[in-house]
Amino acid sequence: MNDEFNVTYLTFSGHVELHRFRFLYFLVMFIVYVLILCSNSIILCIIWIHKSLHEPMYIFIAALLLNSILFSTNIYPKLLIDFLSDKQVITHSHCVFQFFIYYSLGGSEFLLLSAMAYDRYVSICKPLQYPVIMRKSTVSVLLLLAWLLPVLQLMLPVLISNDLQLCRFTLTGIFSLLPMLFILFTYAKILIISYRSGRDVRKKAAQTCLPHLLVLMSISCLSSYDIIKARLQFYFPSTARLIMTLQLIIYHPLFNPIIYGIKMKEISKHLKKLLCEGKLN
Repeated sequence: MNDEFNVTYLTFSGHVELHRFRFLYFLVMFIVYVLILCSNSIILCIIWIHKSLHEPMYIFIAALLLNSILFSTNIYPKLLIDFLSDKQVITHSHCVFQFFIYYSLGGSEFLLLSAMAYDRYVSICKPLQYPVIMRKSTVSVLLLLAWLLPVLQLMLPVLISNDLQLCRFTLTGIFSLLPMLFILFTYAKILIISYRSGRDVRKKAAQTCLPHLLVLMSISCLSSYDIIKARLQFYFPSTARLIMTLQLIIYHPLFNPIIYGIKMKEISKHLKKLLCEGKLN
């Protein structure tokens, strides 16, 4: 506690051999951050520029990639500063703010994946009603709810916690559970209907749903670790904690653009054109 300015500082202790490898850490994480920004931004620009991609499925993908950029920007600048600093500290208010952004964007990711699952369900299971159900207004409402609901859920705990001495919070976990159950139910319905339908329907389901499922499995595994560590307070060696944390902040933000850039046919086509011919439109 700094009595002169009445500011509480918290010290980070999760770094491994930082005094020996601080410049290596900085260089690697800086390169990763640039890669995250570039890879996600390129796919975002492709979707933004090409009107043929202005469909609900691609709009939700763009929102998911934007979410990854915001998530990384909440973490990396402070992380890079810490690598070059003698002391790895953060003010209590800044810690609360990072917590708020971290978990609100995490919640938004699950809600965006839920919206994508619903979009695929309507497209595959109710194709004739798709234009009526998935109108621009529907997409706008789903996007608004995906970003607004986590903010509203975390607002009160953050305001209360801001007056506490310790930067530590208790989460119920129910918020992540409900979207997960909805997503699993939706894709189960898609799987059943696709199995009963013709080859074209199964092919469409495989092509458009597989990338979403891969992203879902990725974020679910990493979120499970976060919940186990925070809620159950299991002991993890410092090296293991560092590796799992790096998986969350490095692997997943890079995983999304790679999966959607390779697996989504229309995005992949425009991406290859950009890489081979240098043309974005």
